[in-house]
Amino acid sequence: MSFAPHRHLMRRLRRASLPVCIMALAFGGSASPTPAQDVARHDSSAPVDYAADRIEVLDKAQRVMLSGNVDITQKDLRLRAARTIVSYTGGNGNYGDVKIDRIVATGNVEILRGDEKVWGDVAVYDFARRVITVAGNVRLQNARANGTGGRLVIDLDQHTSQFVGQSSAEGAAGGRVKGTFNVKKKD
Repeated sequence: MSFAPHRHLMRRLRRASLPVCIMALAFGGSASPTPAQDVARHDSSAPVDYAADRIEVLDKAQRVMLSGNVDITQKDLRLRAARTIVSYTGGNGNYGDVKIDRIVATGNVEILRGDEKVWGDVAVYDFARRVITVAGNVRLQNARANGTGGRLVIDLDQHTSQFVGQSSAEGAAGGRVKGTFNVKKKD
């Protein structure tokens, strides 16, 4: 494939309409609600912009691989990672029909929106279900609270989030979600 279609595809991917979802990650544990509400209010239909040290387009696999200081933004949501794989559908020679299905980010993952920051080993942003999942050594920090756990699931349609504790090496639930709620100071 020549350079021009790659450039055209990247332009279309960047401007594609986006719905959002989660690929279920197999990390067990008990669930509890968490105050990750800033991210949950995100507009997932906004265009997606990206920057990276390297890009590889795999047309037959319908994937775009970004690596090296990956920085993806969608409106006021920012995702940074060492590597990402962007899966898409459509195209078939017409790049105007390309729609992003999922972004999988690995390596020093950081998600930022407003005063909220989330870190983890892996993040999956599934556009069809409108859910973002961050897994592995997850940390959450915002003005209302902070916490740590094994997996954080943010449902963008329901405006809810759920933190799950770390799992043991055998896959059994054993970890706990830990954190601190900030208390409003008296005036």
